[in-house]
Amino acid sequence: MESRTSLASSRSRRQNVFAALSPQLNFGCLGAANITPGALVNPSRTHPELVLYAVAARDAKRAEEFAKEHGFQKSYDLIDDPNVHVVYNPRPNGLHFEWTMKALKGGKHVLLEKPAIDTAAEAAQIYAFAARKNLIVLEAFHYLFSQFPSCDPTKTILESEELGAIKSVTASLTTPAGTTKDNDSLEAVPTANAVPYSSRPQHKQVDKMFTATLALEKDIIGELHSNLSEPKMLGIIPRIPRLTATVQCEGGTVQIFNFLIPSYYHYITVTPGSGKARRVEKAYSFNGTAKGEDWWTTYRYQLEAFVDKVQRRTPQTWLEPQDTIDNMKWIEEIYAKDGFGSRPASNHVYGEDEK
Repeated sequence: MESRTSLASSRSRRQNVFAALSPQLNFGCLGAANITPGALVNPSRTHPELVLYAVAARDAKRAEEFAKEHGFQKSYDLIDDPNVHVVYNPRPNGLHFEWTMKALKGGKHVLLEKPAIDTAAEAAQIYAFAARKNLIVLEAFHYLFSQFPSCDPTKTILESEELGAIKSVTASLTTPAGTTKDNDSLEAVPTANAVPYSSRPQHKQVDKMFTATLALEKDIIGELHSNLSEPKMLGIIPRIPRLTATVQCEGGTVQIFNFLIPSYYHYITVTPGSGKARRVEKAYSFNGTAKGEDWWTTYRYQLEAFVDKVQRRTPQTWLEPQDTIDNMKWIEEIYAKDGFGSRPASNHVYGEDEK
């Protein structure tokens, strides 16, 4: 049997061949967001097809300093530069729609930070415009791209019917109070998933936590819980973050711990009923000849898939436009049920070619 080392070497050789045959992609970054080093800069260092080309920010000096610190070649207004092929948009969520549409109008592919947008209608408009321009837009749910090594054994267990039919699925994402910055901006919340957040909400429609119960197919119940400001125990002891996804079946449970960044650390706990022994599994890379290395982060997997798609190769894993649109529909339904209503639409003024 071929060893893991030789498999990794063969994967690397194939990836190097692809890189040699493909044009390099110049990435431009909109803003000097705190998430950028982890989400783009660091994973880009091991991708041979990617060039950190330019940074644009409201503060020219800040953009210049950020470019110098992280290895971007230039700092300037990059939207209209034909040498920029791809734009990374980590701006505050309320600005996602405007700047993504501007980037697409400028002929750029877009890696768009999560949550992609505030409404399903605007998400649909972004992807429709991208399709007309023959451009790629990807919502940067990074953990979906490396979650699959850890999901593979989970999926196998569930499909084997070892534990019987699925009854409920519960997902929790919580962080202790003080983890996020007090600037009322998603730009500084790298773990934010799909809910707007403020550590000091001043508007009744700004939430820092939520719980939702969803009715799914086959009478399966979905439970969601998020809190980005968990209170300290006894007022002084920070709580441990909860990043779990649990599937309750007729004959036991399967739980993935740390679905958000499984490449750093995770485990899969299988707890059968009827007094059978509990077991723990881990999976840090895909089996066989699939792309990926044990040391790849979730962001590195995401970057691999995005570049493959832009270069017209078939990515190993992909988040389809309809996934993003449906995600926003669910969020709007949850807000409607809670009396919030939809988030305000963007004030972006459309050009004729954007309609």
